[in-house]
Amino acid sequence: MFNMKSPPLILISPSTESKGAEFGDTSISLSENYPRAIMAGGGAPLTLPCTLSRELVAECVRRCDGVLLTGGDDIEPKLYTNKLSPRLRKTLSPVDYERDLRELLLIDEVFRQQKPLLAICRGHQILNVALGGTLVVDIPSQLPKAINHRRLDKGSEVVHEARLTDDSLLAKITGGQTLGVNSTHHQAVARIAKPLRATARSADGVVEGMELRPEAARLLPFLLAVQFHPERLVTRHPEHQKIFSSLTLACDLNRRKSL
Repeated sequence: MFNMKSPPLILISPSTESKGAEFGDTSISLSENYPRAIMAGGGAPLTLPCTLSRELVAECVRRCDGVLLTGGDDIEPKLYTNKLSPRLRKTLSPVDYERDLRELLLIDEVFRQQKPLLAICRGHQILNVALGGTLVVDIPSQLPKAINHRRLDKGSEVVHEARLTDDSLLAKITGGQTLGVNSTHHQAVARIAKPLRATARSADGVVEGMELRPEAARLLPFLLAVQFHPERLVTRHPEHQKIFSSLTLACDLNRRKSL
């Protein structure tokens, strides 16, 4: 735990919902598990406002020490494919195109300002799209031999293992060659963006974790993208809390270098 007089500030990108508790207008939606995991790791969480102003997004990134991309609904498919069959379109959850655009701005600023980044589930996917990769629109339809990755009934439980690349950041953080993960997604990374490499996969080959390739490591001081939800597992699985602690440590070290 860091000195709470000056904990690293972690900017969290939230979802929105059509009706909030106070009024009937669009409201910010964010699981409390994200900020709790950041605070347990020694960081101070802040929430990104729902804006498409590049200037404001850039200022938010400038004032923070790192960024967390969170989970949520499906990404607008036109951002990564020109062809989508009616059958696959029916599998999509409602998309929030403004959130997609906001997070594309956010990712661009993270790389421009070289801030540490942790991307979770949808965040893992939008990061890949932002850098030029593509997605599996629907795992059951396109990868029929895959295991069931949409275990919404056990969202806070380990349901399968991911194999970790030996020299990967995720293996170093968690201290193992495999990691038990939860799984609540029906989409996945397809073509991996050029700056990234897969460093964790489930037994069926679905990408469960990504980081920068060695030759691209200079782009960011820390980047980890995971398809699972470690924030839901931190209380019973210490290796998942280490993911957030590692982000916060990277933010602290990067901040010290810039002083």
